[in-house]
Amino acid sequence: MRTYDLSPLFRSTVGFDRLTRLMESALKTEDQGTAYPPYNIEKRGDDDYRITMAVAGFSQEEIDIVAQENALTVIGKSRKDDQAQETQYLHRGIAARAFERRFQLAEHIRVTGAALENGLLHIDLVREVPETAKPKHIPIANLGKGSTALPASQTTN
Repeated sequence: MRTYDLSPLFRSTVGFDRLTRLMESALKTEDQGTAYPPYNIEKRGDDDYRITMAVAGFSQEEIDIVAQENALTVIGKSRKDDQAQETQYLHRGIAARAFERRFQLAEHIRVTGAALENGLLHIDLVREVPETAKPKHIPIANLGKGSTALPASQTTN
């Protein structure tokens, strides 16, 4: 297993605490080898995304989706453990064990909905950049030759 020491990078930066936490959590997740449940992340348009998770054996009541700040957490708690003790399996290939999967979301990403269909959990996301964060085009005024006065809208009092 590889380990990375990123402390020299973060000693000379200010205000990048979230980036530090994001990188550390990504490295921890890679080391833990959490591959359950499997998932896909799709880009469906310029600002539309979808996370699809394979949650065979789970019902809607057994899955909890929480979006908080820039994180999305999907928690699955199987309530069939009581039935599993009574059932004798010759082969058990469908893993219905509890899970917790976390996704870090970029700024302005919002969860718009979720649906469970044929054992697949679909979580739809959209990027909604507020008007104040979008680039603004600034018109250039033509003052003409020899004129040094600014238009009235650009003068200060």
